[in-house]
Amino acid sequence: MNGVILAGLGLAVVGFGARYALRQLPNATKTFNEAMKNLPKFEESAANAKYYKGGFDQKMNRREAALILGVSPSANKTKVKDAFKKVMSVNHPDRGGSPYLASKINEAKDFLEKHSR
Repeated sequence: MNGVILAGLGLAVVGFGARYALRQLPNATKTFNEAMKNLPKFEESAANAKYYKGGFDQKMNRREAALILGVSPSANKTKVKDAFKKVMSVNHPDRGGSPYLASKINEAKDFLEKHSR
């Protein structure tokens, strides 16, 4: 007999809880929609703006090498080496990166080390 009463009370609690949740749902969706409107668009995000969007030149030059590694064209060998490690750790073929991009990163490092001032 006690089990039947407890089961009935449990169902009542679940029913009232569900009713409360359904009544609050319009307020929650309104708040969610307002929050989504305030989010920046993907194209406008700062993370997207820090990467070069162009293709590669036929022959490597100082500007392109600096863009690939994310350093200034007049960077010293230490900065070039640190930037190379950072970029290559993300784009290495053994970690799922593209072999072509890895070759361009290596080419950029070699070019800047060879032509550093």
